[in-house]
Amino acid sequence: MNGSPKLKLIPLASGLALLVVWLLPPVRHALESSMSLHMLVHYPGLMLAGALLTAAVPRGKRGRLAAWNALGISGLAACALFLAVLMIPRVLDLALVDARVEAAKTAALLFAGAVLKPSWRAAGLVVQGFFLGNVLPMTAIVGTLYQDSPLRLCNAYRLDDQQHLGQSLVWLAIVVAVLWLAHAARTLTSKGTARVAGP
Repeated sequence: MNGSPKLKLIPLASGLALLVVWLLPPVRHALESSMSLHMLVHYPGLMLAGALLTAAVPRGKRGRLAAWNALGISGLAACALFLAVLMIPRVLDLALVDARVEAAKTAALLFAGAVLKPSWRAAGLVVQGFFLGNVLPMTAIVGTLYQDSPLRLCNAYRLDDQQHLGQSLVWLAIVVAVLWLAHAARTLTSKGTARVAGP
């Protein structure tokens, strides 16, 4: 019991360290210099920092948040909304030149990361499937748009970088879909086996 608070400090310190490093101007500029790095490394890094920082939330407040986030629906819906907005090319451009947009992007990704893990745990397969059924097709469509567009959709990035990001987003959607379907099949199979075995 005495070691519990100390164990909670580890993810909190890790989250703070990651956030500080990710926001350092040299690191942030390096990650935002490429469209692929911006969306595939910078975004997930901020979400991971948000997930780690949830260790600082007191247990009482977690209970109140759980009531707001029944079955993980509110948290997953917020994540889907934030990710949809942050995939818009204009938002990527504005984040590079407008400090307010950059701050809003950072806050949105930290929040998305903070609520994603508990929301995913609270959601069953049906809610998870509904969430991924919206997010993954959206990701693949955006990726196809980036990949096939003959024009630069972001003024700050080269066309070849845009196409590389598009290919990566399509493959990411496919890989996540396959992994989740395998997980769902394994979960349903294990439940069916347990039901047949009985008490």
